[in-house]
Amino acid sequence: MLLRIDPASAAPLFEQLAASVRTELVRGGIRVGDRLPSAKEVAAALDVNLHTVLRAYQSLRDEGVVDLRRGRGAVVTDRAAGYADLHREIPQLVEHAKALGIGPAALAAMIKEVY
Repeated sequence: MLLRIDPASAAPLFEQLAASVRTELVRGGIRVGDRLPSAKEVAAALDVNLHTVLRAYQSLRDEGVVDLRRGRGAVVTDRAAGYADLHREIPQLVEHAKALGIGPAALAAMIKEVY
């Protein structure tokens, strides 16, 4: 599993870290039942504050993607399996939008509106 952040990005580090975990779910680098590295390990490896990693893990917990338990760490839940399924549907949606002449910003706005 490869977690990445871009310190130069305007996006908060915890959001980048959570997005990196989601990307690994889609790629298959993380699977249901896998344990994420400890927050201390990630913080040390990425040279970020421990609380940044904990906030990312809490965000993933709030989404239902991981289960946080003291002594057990962050474990990927069954709900995470849907990420890969959803990701496979996105290219079809994008192609349909392109065929209709809808750009990325307009498509994102449409999704936000429905969501």
